[in-house]
Amino acid sequence: MNMRDFLDPGDWMEKGLGPRYVQLGKRLQDGIDSGLLEPGRPLPPEREIAQITDLSRVTVRKAIQILAERGSIVQKQGSGSFVAPKTPRMDQSLSRLTSFSEDMERRGMRAESIWLERGVFMPSPEDVMSLGLEPEDSVSRLSRLRLADGRPLAIERASLPTSLLPDPLSVETSLYDRLDRTGHRPVRAIQKISAIVMEGADAELLKVEPGVPGLRIERMSFLASGRKVEVTRSVYRGDAYNFVAELRLSNDQEHAHDAD
Repeated sequence: MNMRDFLDPGDWMEKGLGPRYVQLGKRLQDGIDSGLLEPGRPLPPEREIAQITDLSRVTVRKAIQILAERGSIVQKQGSGSFVAPKTPRMDQSLSRLTSFSEDMERRGMRAESIWLERGVFMPSPEDVMSLGLEPEDSVSRLSRLRLADGRPLAIERASLPTSLLPDPLSVETSLYDRLDRTGHRPVRAIQKISAIVMEGADAELLKVEPGVPGLRIERMSFLASGRKVEVTRSVYRGDAYNFVAELRLSNDQEHAHDAD
């Protein structure tokens, strides 16, 4: 099917199915999802889409903007709009406490890091509260861009008490391996996941267009004694991960089902 036939409004535009820009956006998304609009392929100019669909250029522009915010297309200044490259997603379990390096090794991928910051600093107010520090304490900070097979996936920013990691320069690859060697590897963690919009330096480092969706993950890790080991605030590409959790019935629910 050629583009003119695909965008013929007689095949998809209907009254009562929402604003026209929403319907056009859905039609274009359907073409992307079905493979008709292939990754890297340029979309027709707004003027041409408007002529084919008998819609205004403002309506077409709004539809394309929705897809750009979703990450389905990439807008390049002076070149137009292109179908975004296909990015395979990885399932990440929320029930296992592992390092990025261990995750990538398990998948047969090569984990790499580009250090952005590594040293001993005065704690921020957030560090003091999160790690239970005194204001005069210091923290080891590790900030790095994490890559798998050369593809940037996440930015990790970790803070740890210097009593547990006195020399952050001793961390070469895996932080958890380093903590394991000193008997300070965490055994449990609490994670909070939030949706964000990628902007500024983070979007540039992760090689995504500003405005596309991303994920912020804040993790607090603990020793078996309950002592806080680290607080890590990470930014992940939204198109790279599916976070998966296994859920079980509570004991009360299980007993209730047994009694039925």
